[in-house]
Amino acid sequence: MTRPGTMFEAIGGFDSIDKLVTAFYKRVGEHPKLIPIFPDDFTETARKQRLFLTQFFGGPMIYTEDRGSPMLRRRHLPFEITPERKDAWLACMSEALVESEIEEPYRTAIFEKLTMTANHMMNTPE
Repeated sequence: MTRPGTMFEAIGGFDSIDKLVTAFYKRVGEHPKLIPIFPDDFTETARKQRLFLTQFFGGPMIYTEDRGSPMLRRRHLPFEITPERKDAWLACMSEALVESEIEEPYRTAIFEKLTMTANHMMNTPE
């Protein structure tokens, strides 16, 4: 169930999340800092990202239904997430937000929320 008045609803729901994730992984697959910590095939990773972002922005709780509690930091501990990789991830996301035509003020709000999350995911110094 989509809750009215959410970021998810404001940006256009599932279609916008799909465009965002597609644009994002296109960039991740070409980024030399990120390639080492991502699988060769993004199919499952992108599917989980779609579920997570849907829920994170106020859409249906499909991530929790599919995967359980997000526990993002714990799920990302096996990967060396350095400040440089965090910045690369955010750069890819920033470009993807533009490409997927997420309009202001939502683009900035989403980026700020994802920046806080990305900062929390760092687990390895440079």
